[in-house]
Amino acid sequence: MDAKPESLALRNAEFYKKYDIEIRQGHEVVSVDTKAKLVRMYDGKKISYDSLFIATGGKPRVLPIPGSGLKNVCSLRTPADANFIAEQAKGKDVVVVGSSFIGLEVTAFLHDKCKSVTVIGTGSAPLQRVFGEKLGRVFQKMHEEKGVKFYFEKGVKALRGKEDDILTEVILSDGTVLSADICILGVGVVPATDFLKKSGIELTKRGFVSVNERLQTNIPDVYAGGDIVEFPLFTVPGSKVNIQHWQMAHQHGKIAGYNMNGISREIKSVPYFWTVMYGKSVRYTGYGPGYDDVIVHGDLDVPKFAAFYTKGDNVVAVASLAFDPIVSQAANLMLQGEVIQKSEIISDPKTWVGRLKP
Repeated sequence: MDAKPESLALRNAEFYKKYDIEIRQGHEVVSVDTKAKLVRMYDGKKISYDSLFIATGGKPRVLPIPGSGLKNVCSLRTPADANFIAEQAKGKDVVVVGSSFIGLEVTAFLHDKCKSVTVIGTGSAPLQRVFGEKLGRVFQKMHEEKGVKFYFEKGVKALRGKEDDILTEVILSDGTVLSADICILGVGVVPATDFLKKSGIELTKRGFVSVNERLQTNIPDVYAGGDIVEFPLFTVPGSKVNIQHWQMAHQHGKIAGYNMNGISREIKSVPYFWTVMYGKSVRYTGYGPGYDDVIVHGDLDVPKFAAFYTKGDNVVAVASLAFDPIVSQAANLMLQGEVIQKSEIISDPKTWVGRLKP
């Protein structure tokens, strides 16, 4: 979190110059006129387009509670946000609201640089929504061994500060008062699509852009991808999903780029993400919402495990820690259009691996 923007950039300025790509920084788009094929900027200027790709991502959710505007109440969106948090947290009492990926990754980075870190979660375990309670406890233990404290099944009622608007306390829903010099809100994001509401581009009730297999919206020559879209996932026929992974956003851009240049391609990518905390890498593939059982092989106390999330007779997702390359193998099998059966992994986690095509 103390890294500088230039060290994180996927491409340097020379790349864009070489390929004649113009980057306009500090320009906010306020509306899109799909009939005139114009993008309107905040300063009144307009840009015409033949094809348009929209990838505005998410914006941090804001808690509607007293004190949310106090100094040292932070969200993590930019390198500048990360640098500010890393500097302000040194030797201080830190409260992290949110026990999912952003909250826990921030916690892992800060744990040995601040006086204390306390994590607030509305579930009964960290990362419960994705991994379930059993595996969530593994992450809880991992953090607690580093001195991190948790408060579960609680929300934040208010943030309290001094007269100079500096945060001093976090008040939980049950009245518990926590001392806090800085509070990081990792409570999720909402799609940054407000500027599209009058464009004619189809949005879902939750504000996501609806696209087809080619990442095309309901408007010809307008495409979208990344965190803002709901798209058809080939492993879940008949439905559209929103998947906020770097890997999937990468594929969205690639597929949309083909189609915008007249080369027909459909999205066919298996969701795959990872996180690293305290030197331990956790990997996950598939699409797990709605799973009804979890079959775990290995030892959760070590921890070393492979977890299979099942829905009916089928495995819909696989997670692992120190059990490589099983998640990558599962992703490859799914990409080949095959399904791991629950019966295949009850007693042995690897019986299906022989079905992988070279």
